Amino acid sequence: MAELFSSAWVPSAGLWMEWLQLLLRSLHVVVGIAWIGASFYFVWLDNHLEKPLDPELLRKGVDGELWAVHGGGFYNPQKYMLAPAGLPQRLHWFYWESYSTWLSGFALFVSIYLFQANTYLIDPRVQAWSTGVAVTLALSFFVVGWLVYDLLCRFVGIGNDAAEQLFKERLLGLLIACFIVFSSWLACQLFASRAAFLIIGAMLASIMSANVLMVIIPGQRKVIEAMRAGKLPDSMHGKRGKQRSVHNTYFTLPVLFAMLSNHYPSVYQAQHAWILLCLLMAAGAIIRLWFVQRHKGQQKPWPWFVASLCLAGGVVLSTHKPEVPAPKLVTLPEPVWNLVQLKCISCHQASQASKQVRLDDPTLVISQREAIYQQVVITRQMPFNNATGITEDERQLIANWFVESAQPPTKQ
Repeated sequence: MAELFSSAWVPSAGLWMEWLQLLLRSLHVVVGIAWIGASFYFVWLDNHLEKPLDPELLRKGVDGELWAVHGGGFYNPQKYMLAPAGLPQRLHWFYWESYSTWLSGFALFVSIYLFQANTYLIDPRVQAWSTGVAVTLALSFFVVGWLVYDLLCRFVGIGNDAAEQLFKERLLGLLIACFIVFSSWLACQLFASRAAFLIIGAMLASIMSANVLMVIIPGQRKVIEAMRAGKLPDSMHGKRGKQRSVHNTYFTLPVLFAMLSNHYPSVYQAQHAWILLCLLMAAGAIIRLWFVQRHKGQQKPWPWFVASLCLAGGVVLSTHKPEVPAPKLVTLPEPVWNLVQLKCISCHQASQASKQVRLDDPTLVISQREAIYQQVVITRQMPFNNATGITEDERQLIANWFVESAQPPTKQ
């Protein structure tokens, strides 16, 4: 029993961090499913509502209703454009899913990318930032992203009639798309490409959550306050909330595509990674459009065709790797070589070269240092299942060697 409390059983800082990231990632996935699920459900619900035939429902102000069956029960949701008289005090609000998703995601981003900026955020071949500068720039994407998006929405505004509304919606969509493309390009010029993908996805997710926090929920509260005070609510709150809700709908899958793609080195290490990222997000938005159309009873095939073209373009781009400038003369420090011999050669030698990768010679290790860095430090897929028991300090040794080897040669 005493062995359980010996110093050997005291969790290391690395173990605590892994558990923290596991719990945060699990929480992020669970609440993200709840948020995205609610988004899909309410879009489906809005597009399946039908004008009621019952005069009594029309008299009450019911704008749309539907009947559904699920789990052995029957449901009859009804939508009021203006709340009925005697609005109950207890209302179900849909915002904690959004806030919980953003808070858990931001905590995960901090624990991985900001606390380990030298490993995950900074690529000396892109920009050799100091940690402080890199962290500040990364955070600025979330703040500036929301400010620019919000200004675009307020600048373009909402139309006074159907024709003007359609024009403004298309103009605003074009401006937002251009801003996202520019942001994707800029992120790939500032950060390691894997971090750039995640930062753009997180920027869009921040805009989505800020829409709920800053526009949709406050507008709904003002409408309810006015109605309970016997006043006519400002219709602009509903229009603005609907506009931001529609934007959130089309941001959903681009965010997921951006988040998932940064787990695949062949994707974020492409020659023009920012274009590939834009193609992935465009495919996500178009697929989401197909869902919306399907919910309206419109089975149009063109969204899948266009989305497939975007994904095919991404595949083509992923086959082209960027040209890396000739590095300075790289040496293999003895501690790194000893680590490779101890932890890697058992699976990567002449007689047993897993995935045709050999590391039983120093020159082979040097020539494949980028792949080693990606697999050992970034994706942490190697050693497979950590069969050889590599430690966090040993992973950091690999990271330090790679970062140093990537530095440009010193001028004489």
